[in-house]
Parts: sequence; structure tokens; C-alpha cells
Amino acid sequence: RGVQLSNRVFIFFFQIFFTIVLERGRNKLTEVKAMAVPPFALNLGPLTDSIADLSRVQLRETPELREKSIRELRQLLHEATDLHYRDDDDFLLIFLRPCHFYPESAIKMMRRIAEFKKNHNALLKHVMPDDEKSAFEDHNIVNVLTNLDHKGRRVLIVNCGAPWDPKIVNSDKLFRIFYLVHLAAQLEVATQIRGVVVIMDFEGLSMKQIKALSPAFSKRLLTFIQEAMPLRLKEVHIIKQPYLFKMVWAFFKPFIQEKLGKRMHFHGGDMKSLHKFMDPDYLPSNYGGNLPAINYGGKDWFPCIMEHVDHIEKWNSYGYANAIP
Repeated sequence: RGVQLSNRVFIFFFQIFFTIVLERGRNKLTEVKAMAVPPFALNLGPLTDSIADLSRVQLRETPELREKSIRELRQLLHEATDLHYRDDDDFLLIFLRPCHFYPESAIKMMRRIAEFKKNHNALLKHVMPDDEKSAFEDHNIVNVLTNLDHKGRRVLIVNCGAPWDPKIVNSDKLFRIFYLVHLAAQLEVATQIRGVVVIMDFEGLSMKQIKALSPAFSKRLLTFIQEAMPLRLKEVHIIKQPYLFKMVWAFFKPFIQEKLGKRMHFHGGDMKSLHKFMDPDYLPSNYGGNLPAINYGGKDWFPCIMEHVDHIEKWNSYGYANAIP
């Protein structure tokens, strides 16, 4: 009888354990399905449990603080009569998440964005994807990996070397491509929380690219990234840079603030150095990774950006109230 009782107890606890494991598996499968999207599409799914946990740890996001911060930021925005922005919850979260849910910091970011747009009105006013369709589709300059990295982050590839002909795609067009990509990326909740990684590939860099990467362009780009971009830029990896890159760095360095400087890493042709930060199982063979070589580009991503022209068009109207067209 004692043996039978022990067996029954064992079976009972095994059934409980199996049920728990099975339920966790189902939850995980549900989460994976929620995150599954076509290769050239944004993941506009809801906030999953794992991402919510990450946001709680890194950004202080809890349901209570989220509600409180949204309410306070909305009030600050209503009081800032010189600013014109939407005030719905999802939109305000675009600014609150990179500011760790501090409303005062978020409203300052919104004001910096308005200032940047005013200062670069000729470049950015009414900019739409169709304006840069050829730059996207016919030139392999800016690309986005179809897969996320090992930390679930979007990876932006910028080919600053031989593939870029500044006579065809000048620095203004290059900046507008960055700008349009960031407008699409900010719609992903996971990207708002996990942030983005940039790989700048300088293979084949020559004087024609260096001339285009002028001090004026460098200042504009770095001002945008550090002051007027509501995305968490987690890492910037400079790879395959030749000796001439020293001239580019001389343009960039004066405008790089301490926070961004700590997130920039220089690898040259040493892909093992890159792999200290990015798992090769999530990188294409172009960068010493275990995934197939990249066989896609901006042409494949362009339709994805076109799906969100409504958001881009509305964004063009945000900023200073007296700047509304």
C-alpha cells in the first residue's frame, strides 16, 4: 500500500508539473505567433509579456506609471500652446519610452523635434517616401535586416562606402532616407522598448563619399540622432573602414556627445570583434555571421514604408503650431 501511495503521489505531482510546462509552452507559442510577421513588414502586434518585463526593468514601465505619465504629458502638451502634436496614448508613448516615462523629459524631446524641423524645414517639409523612391529602390545604401538581433532589436545597415554614389544619391537624400526609416521604426512597440542597432559599412570608402560626409552633414545627422530622434539607439558599429576613415571621423567627432560616444564601436575588418556585441547566429555571412548573405535591400523594404504614409504625412504637420502648413 505504501508503494502504491507513493506512486500515486508521484503521478499526481508529475501531472501538475506537466500541466504547468504545457501551459507555459502554449503561452510562449502564442507570443511567438503574435510576433511572427512577413520579412518585409513592421511588427505592429501588441505588447507581449516578455517585452513588457523588459520595459519594466529598463524603462520603469508599469501599467500604473504608464497611465500617470501619459496623463501628465498630455497636460504638459496642452499647456505648451506653441506646440502641435497628437495626444492619444499610443502616440505619446513614442516619446515617453525613450525618456523612461519622465513626462518633463518627453515634452523637452517634443520641443527639440519641433526645433530641428524648423531649422531644417527646407529639407524635411512635406518629405514623403515617394520623393525618395529611386534612392530606396535603385541604390543599396540603406537596408534593414529581416531578422532581429539576439536581443530582439532592429538592425539598420548603412553602406557608406563603394555602393554609395553621392552624385546620384546626395547627402540630403541620404538623410531623408534615414528620416523616413526612423518614422516607420517608431511605430513598432518592441522597437520603442528594445531599441535599434546601426551597422555602418565603410568598405570601399573613397574621396567622393568623404566629400559628401561633410561637417555640415555630420552636424545635422548627429544633432538629429542625439536630440531629435525618439528611438533608443543602443549600438553603432563601424566596420570595414579603411585608413581614409580618419577623415570622416574628424568630421563626426566634434559633434558626438558622451552618451553616443560610449555606444560606438570600431571593428575594421575584424568580424570577431563585432561578434562580441552581436551574436553571429543572427548576422548574415557578410559580417561573418551564420545566416545567408544579404540578398535584399531598400527595394524590398520600400513597400513596407509606403504602408505607413498616413503616419508620415501626419508627422510632417507636427512641431511648432505656427509652422503647420
